Amino acid sequence: MGVFDKAKQQAEQLAGQAKEALGKATGNDEMKRAGERDQVAGKAKEAGQDVKDRAAGAVDDAKDRLRDDNK
Repeated sequence: MGVFDKAKQQAEQLAGQAKEALGKATGNDEMKRAGERDQVAGKAKEAGQDVKDRAAGAVDDAKDRLRDDNK
């Protein structure tokens, strides 16, 4: 995962935490729920990127093994 992508997803989660806390403090249930949604979205994006990175790594490993076998 790129550093920029990871920072962006973590920032989304932090913004969600802030929204949720503000919603709780002010009694604004919609803001609280929006904050919770932002946190879930950030975590989901981060998890998806991790899976994508692992898959790309597995493909690269397989290519390397095939190259080594052909020598």
